[in-house]
Amino acid sequence: MTISISTADARMNFSDIVNKVAYGNESIVLTRRGKNIAALISMEELELLQQIEDRLDIEDANMAVSEKGESIPAEEAWKMLGL
Repeated sequence: MTISISTADARMNFSDIVNKVAYGNESIVLTRRGKNIAALISMEELELLQQIEDRLDIEDANMAVSEKGESIPAEEAWKMLGL
């Protein structure tokens, strides 16, 4: 279950909120002037999100490697991307 709380209320009850997220496995959405601005999630949820992102990155890389086309050196690609 996701709980929404204003940033003002979050400041007043910070330790309770952290405990709900860390030990109660609750997600909390922080709001300001009625708009969602941030979320607090447990470390377990963050790790899961990172694993999903890593898996998607690997799938994208595998697809890119298997595409036909001209290969260019990484340095040239980075230059084209402004890196």
